[in-house]
Amino acid sequence: MRKLGEILKGIRLNTVIGSKELIISRIDFDSREVERGSLFVAVKGTKVDGHDFIENAIRSGASAIICETLPGTLEKGTTYLQVPDSAEVLGWAASNFHGRPSEKLKLIGITGTNGKTTTATLLHDLFLALGYKAGLISTIENKVNKRSIKSTHTTPDAESINLLIQQMVEAGCDYAFMEVSSHAVSQRRIAGLFFTGGIFTNITHEHLDYHKTFQAYIEAKKMFFDKLPKTAFALVNADDKRGMVMLQNTIAKRYTFALRKPADFKAKILENYMTGLHLDLDGEDFYARLIGDFNAYNLLAAYAVANLLGQEKQEVLTALSNLKAAEGRFDFVKNHERNVIGIIDFAHTPDALEKVLNTIHLMRKGGGKIITVVGCGGDRDKKKRPLMAKVACNYSDQVIFTSDNPRSENPDEIIKEMEVGIPPYAAKKVLSITDRLQAIKTASKLAQKGDVILVAGKGHEKYQEIKGEKHPFDDKEIMIGEL
Repeated sequence: MRKLGEILKGIRLNTVIGSKELIISRIDFDSREVERGSLFVAVKGTKVDGHDFIENAIRSGASAIICETLPGTLEKGTTYLQVPDSAEVLGWAASNFHGRPSEKLKLIGITGTNGKTTTATLLHDLFLALGYKAGLISTIENKVNKRSIKSTHTTPDAESINLLIQQMVEAGCDYAFMEVSSHAVSQRRIAGLFFTGGIFTNITHEHLDYHKTFQAYIEAKKMFFDKLPKTAFALVNADDKRGMVMLQNTIAKRYTFALRKPADFKAKILENYMTGLHLDLDGEDFYARLIGDFNAYNLLAAYAVANLLGQEKQEVLTALSNLKAAEGRFDFVKNHERNVIGIIDFAHTPDALEKVLNTIHLMRKGGGKIITVVGCGGDRDKKKRPLMAKVACNYSDQVIFTSDNPRSENPDEIIKEMEVGIPPYAAKKVLSITDRLQAIKTASKLAQKGDVILVAGKGHEKYQEIKGEKHPFDDKEIMIGEL
């Protein structure tokens, strides 16, 4: 609990009506969660406007309201605080309420289209292996040291982030590693956080349903680096043509990593095995348990961050060599009797799918076929659907289009939009099976000795979202059963 005045420290207020001496028990931006003594922040969301629920919040016990527009009728005994941007203020208020926890450890943010989860997870596990306590905020799970907390978003809301980081501080964590999505930057969910460093992995077409244009998506990523403090470091992938764009306006210390271009941190792939990678990493012979070119970047980024945080080189390399990839990232099972490999991967963008399939091409032995099972999520960027289909066809011997998380859309319609991207030469090798279970079963039946089955799009997810309901569904569990 804190005084309202303490929560408002450093926040610009246009209008104050009422007392700032109130004791606030919690901060809410969802009126359904308001309790007596709450500070309710009315945020204009993408679907609903919190200003429409101010009256409900007061009836539920909110003693103070932060809003951009004051309601027509003001309740006696309620404090109203008018601000320029409620979403921005929510972040700062949450930070103040929880004692500015991000300033009490070293918080590293990772942004980019692909590689965020693996890089964040590698860093968390690396620093645990180095003997530190560390926190993780990621798509798959949040962790307070070794304690796992279920994750619902790539980047949670501002209040949840600060509560998580406060718990990390209380648990004695020295570091926290956090995925930073473009949505989170645009929606000001990271406002009020103090970052020690930021990482840019790469950027490809994604989330255009939200950002509308690719340029707006790039700008959202860039905004994260624009706001880093001068005491922080900004580490970007120089092999990505927009890596240096991220550094244009940042006042943070600038560093680069790359496999192909000159950079502050370099690596070279010597061998790419189905069991791992052999790299020249910063001049050292290095073996990793992770697979594929894309993971060479993730490993290099993790190594570079550890270096920038002052860790000893050989200790980092030793610990890094023993780490595994995040769940659902090039996660494979093998039927030794049939000599068939099944790979589960979260690849849900054209670029990510191309990288995974290209990696399989480079590593497969004996000329076996690649069978790809892939779909596209509903209520998401429709422009990528034919692109996903084209990539799958270009890099696979057999393709099965299926349902992913259709959400509110008709899965058959999603598949039809994918089919537009089938190249003329590839029509004969494509099947469309809406039922994802049947699609995976069919792929397994089609597979022969030496073949590789890729099931893409859902990775770590243990559900399929249909018409607002999440039904149990685990690609890896099904693949194990079918192989």
